[in-house]
Amino acid sequence: MGKKQVLVGYGLDVGAVANHINTTKGGPRNLTNVSRTKIRDAGHEITLHGYTHEFCSDLTREQLEAIFVKTIKIATDFCGKPPLGFTSPTWENHPDQIELMGKLGLKYDHSFMHDDFQPYYVSTGKEEMVTTDYSKHPDEWMVPMKHAEPSDIAEIPANWTLDDWPPFQWDGARPNAHGYVDPYSVERTWRDMFTWCYEHYDTYIFPISIHPQVSGRPHILMMHERFIKWVNTHEGVEWCTAAQMAEEFRSGRISGTGK
Repeated sequence: MGKKQVLVGYGLDVGAVANHINTTKGGPRNLTNVSRTKIRDAGHEITLHGYTHEFCSDLTREQLEAIFVKTIKIATDFCGKPPLGFTSPTWENHPDQIELMGKLGLKYDHSFMHDDFQPYYVSTGKEEMVTTDYSKHPDEWMVPMKHAEPSDIAEIPANWTLDDWPPFQWDGARPNAHGYVDPYSVERTWRDMFTWCYEHYDTYIFPISIHPQVSGRPHILMMHERFIKWVNTHEGVEWCTAAQMAEEFRSGRISGTGK
């Protein structure tokens, strides 16, 4: 094994609409208040995540493009520079998503799961396949899929196992989210994932997704503190944004899975 380069980062999912977390100008101070100005001024990356957390899979192409155009303008006006990436809400994707991202100048996506810990150039989403139809003879749908070409959009893979929502957030409408997992169990899983990658890869990325209303709880904050301290004992670890992960891949400084 060669010299290690491990890119680790946290993606913080802050509500897209200010009223939802009481950040409307002039509103009362609240424990759920999040200052986007402080986030921006501290140098953190602000990127796209919908306008009202719309599920891309439920949108038309025209709707998705309009949301991209609107949110790109908002982020550009606020940050003084255009956003570079997009994370689809709940990682529900649209078949035209990647094509539209390229058209509008975005550089990376964080919504697909073709890999876990290696960046790659995501498909254009234009695969062609025949839907299995049990009412017809199998010869009509046993047809090889036609694969799409890779795009120029770098993918920073999404990973539900590295997301705080399913184990820590009660949600009666979602059977996969229950909210009562022991943080030490999640921490042990994350450590095992990190250790396996460290033993098998010279370079890899480890993007974690969290939400303030979930990871802001004291017992979960303590888990993150322990995990960060443990990660930092490893040689070659670099903490960075998703945009920096994508740039390291696009520049060839980390190999990923190529194109």
